[in-house]
Amino acid sequence: MSGSSKELSVIVPTYDEYENIRELCTRLFKAIEKAGLKAELLVVDDESKGTEQTVDIVNELKKSYPIRIHCRRKAEGRGLSSAVLLGFSKARYNTLLCMDADLQHEPESVPAVAKPVLERKAEFSVGSRNVPGGGVAAWALHRKIISAGATLLAWPLSGSTDPMSGFFCTTKEVLARGDNRINPIGFKIGLEIMTRCQCNSVQDVPIMFQDRVAGESKLSTKQNFLYLMQLAALYFHRYPLGSLLVLLLALLILLLLLQIVMSVF
Repeated sequence: MSGSSKELSVIVPTYDEYENIRELCTRLFKAIEKAGLKAELLVVDDESKGTEQTVDIVNELKKSYPIRIHCRRKAEGRGLSSAVLLGFSKARYNTLLCMDADLQHEPESVPAVAKPVLERKAEFSVGSRNVPGGGVAAWALHRKIISAGATLLAWPLSGSTDPMSGFFCTTKEVLARGDNRINPIGFKIGLEIMTRCQCNSVQDVPIMFQDRVAGESKLSTKQNFLYLMQLAALYFHRYPLGSLLVLLLALLILLLLLQIVMSVF
């Protein structure tokens, strides 16, 4: 890889996250300015009771920051992964970064997460909780166990220590490798891109995963089921021969782990 860039499109999918947008925007662009980067913030908002407030806040912030919003009505589609892909398709710059709107991903970490891709040292960078310097703010034990089990299942697909992270950076060229193959269903779009787009160099960057500031988690039993289905599809994509038995065993272990955790807590 050669050359470098200082231009970055930050994509933030939202669903009733209006309470966080102002703080996210101001903290983000303070960090961007300090790092000497040029960036835009694109909010992709799925229609919710908070959509009107989100639009009003973005319109106010537009007066001071390079921020814009795309409001996706229900007829256009739903879900985090498809919102991220839509945002990537509308991005102004070649380098693309995805982060959550709930401030669990610290805006101050954006330049560091983007740096390996901006400097062409990696095709894909991940904000990781699982490398020295990274971590989580305050998770209960059962949540740590479930996360560790789900991470272990996905690790062979990506080479990242935190393959389920939603805080990641890549480029339009890398994304183009997965045209018509990327599955827009589910929450783990970073894992999907790493696998389907055959990212040859993935670099983890330590981050602290903070507690949610406002809003509610979008994870549910349905999303957990979709994650297992996503894993199955990705394993067949990456390891078409002999992967069935391995996958079934891994899923069985995870289900047993979940059952044990639920019975204890």
